[in-house]
Amino acid sequence: MKLELININKSFSGKHILHDVSFSIESGRAMGFLGRNGSGKTTTIRTLMNVFNPDSGNFTLDGNKFIRENYKIGYLPEERGLYGKVKILDQLAYFGELKNMSSKSAKKSAKYWIEYMGLSDYENKNLDTLSKGNQQKIQIIQAIIDDPDIVILDEPFSGLDPVNSQIFKNLIKELIAKNKLVIFSSHQMGYVEEFCDDITFIKSGRIIETGDLNQLKNRLGDNKIRLNLKNINSDELKYKLENIENIKITSDDRSSIIELSSDLKPMNFLQNIISNNYEVSLFTSYTPSLEDIFIQLDKEFNFEDNKGGN
Repeated sequence: MKLELININKSFSGKHILHDVSFSIESGRAMGFLGRNGSGKTTTIRTLMNVFNPDSGNFTLDGNKFIRENYKIGYLPEERGLYGKVKILDQLAYFGELKNMSSKSAKKSAKYWIEYMGLSDYENKNLDTLSKGNQQKIQIIQAIIDDPDIVILDEPFSGLDPVNSQIFKNLIKELIAKNKLVIFSSHQMGYVEEFCDDITFIKSGRIIETGDLNQLKNRLGDNKIRLNLKNINSDELKYKLENIENIKITSDDRSSIIELSSDLKPMNFLQNIISNNYEVSLFTSYTPSLEDIFIQLDKEFNFEDNKGGN
């Protein structure tokens, strides 16, 4: 399946929040939906879920109009919204029934996922007796209890320790393998990189980049190298190399990053370094991390007419 958002616009009280938002999600390929707080992620998700009607634009599924009522959407919000004084089995079954499951099917699914998450000993305990991490696991179950077609996960690893994180990682991999449409939103870039084939960046209600993550990394890393010179820190290296034309020098916590102009080849640059009697301890191609990309794109795009939305 391929779900497309096409030129989605949304305003509240005269303030334009979403500006022609367009991107697509394909089944079997998790899509990371990224942006700073207030960028418009939540508003976009809520228009998809039909919580808000967009002012204009369309949603299509495999080229046809997407009718929300014909598909099951599982949503894990960042904010918890369960009942602290209700037994977890009872409330999960209740949420299943709210999603049009029969009472029997809802209870059966709830028990299955409670066992999957390693919480069988707690199924008859109130939610507020569980740890923060176990409460998050219950939040996760409510999102997938009815085997949804589309799964939207907002900061899903919040509160999970490494063991419980691994359980949830396995679950996400299962969802992707079952060809679910998976939208993954998080500020924990490591998790996004682990699961997501595609990335969409939103800023101030506008899409600033969308597409295959590996292709984006290759494009933004093109003609850049990592360089360290022995016994020279990044500031000293910048000073020593500033006389070399056609390069731009930045750095991170690992090395200096040299951006070469299109007419300066990496090996020619290396020969220049060596000919000046510098001892090279690191010289390799540069592949930006997702965090690097996030920061770079956020700096590059500035919109003065709007400060974004939720």
